[in-house]
Amino acid sequence: MSIELLAPAGNLEKAKVALLYGADAVYVGGLHFSLRARASNFTTLMLEELVEFAHQRNKKVYVTTNIVVHDEDLVGLDEYLLKLERIHVDAIICTSFAIIERAKQLTNLEIHLSTQFSVTNSKLADYFYDEGIRRVVLGRECTIKEIKEIQTHTKADLEVFIHGGMCVSYSGRCTLSNYMVGRDANRGGCAHSCRWLYDLYDRDELLSHEHDFQMSSKDLEVIEFIPELIDIGVASLKIEGRMKSIHYIATVVLAYRMLIDDYQSGNLKDLDFYQSEIKKAENRLTSTGFLGGEPGVDQQLYNYRSEQPTQEFIALVQDYDEANQLALIEQRNHFTLGDEIEVVSPDKTFHHLKITELYDEDKQPIDVARHPLQKLYINMPHPVKPYDMIRRVR
Repeated sequence: MSIELLAPAGNLEKAKVALLYGADAVYVGGLHFSLRARASNFTTLMLEELVEFAHQRNKKVYVTTNIVVHDEDLVGLDEYLLKLERIHVDAIICTSFAIIERAKQLTNLEIHLSTQFSVTNSKLADYFYDEGIRRVVLGRECTIKEIKEIQTHTKADLEVFIHGGMCVSYSGRCTLSNYMVGRDANRGGCAHSCRWLYDLYDRDELLSHEHDFQMSSKDLEVIEFIPELIDIGVASLKIEGRMKSIHYIATVVLAYRMLIDDYQSGNLKDLDFYQSEIKKAENRLTSTGFLGGEPGVDQQLYNYRSEQPTQEFIALVQDYDEANQLALIEQRNHFTLGDEIEVVSPDKTFHHLKITELYDEDKQPIDVARHPLQKLYINMPHPVKPYDMIRRVR
């Protein structure tokens, strides 16, 4: 069985980029019933376009319906489920039995069980399989040894998180955001309160004199465990990050795509190669989470922010004039004439060159690109295609 690489997408452009750069499937949120409210903006028309785009490439689209529902949240559920079936989404991801049972009664939609349900054993996975749920997304508290044990004894397909943000509460079931700002994390409103900076006291004594205190975990990155997860036979490897940029999605997906393909073809490179590719987009400190065992203090963030904004992504290719060797690009970050750049393509090719010609949209020569989203032309001796990405080389 070929293992699936599953990527997040917060909008239509990100979804297409994820699929082009090597994801076998994407998961997205519609306007309702999704846990990531700010990254769940897919209208029915957008979902239709995405499903058509994916199916033309023999890829899949999963829609999150994974909030913890209250009675008021059930309004419009039937109509929504029937719409998802009509446009042929490949599965829905659920937490609540209210949605699961209604989907079973009304539709033939494939159902996946969200990580929010905290499945960490084969008995529970089999229970849900017998209830008509095809795939179980394991809780992120499982070790690699436990995943192997579950896979050995369950009938359900297993999906495992391999990259992205982690939550300090069990399987993401958090009430901190609700308490702090009245935004229910279990109904799509997480304010990421665990990443805020606090003063830490022991009774009246301030402990955080030199640093603000936070209670967040490092992001997940399990490059070293991918070969073992493939050998175990899990069905899907899942990346988290619907709020991330297209550069992040493309870079991370492509790195894992190369790793999976290289391992399965017997051409695995040193793992540092794939890790270095991810670091071109990753801006937080990472750890292996629970896969290697109980996380220690070094896998948490207590006294500092770890985000380091990256500006290597400078442009997205929109078109190419082969006769004049000019690429039409959309700028994303500041760059200048003479910069060394790297062009990254979905087909896993990388080209290094120097910018020797730079023009504005009217093809007037310029020296500096200062305005994000500006359309520009640069010299490009190698043919490029739309959605190729251009990065500055440090």
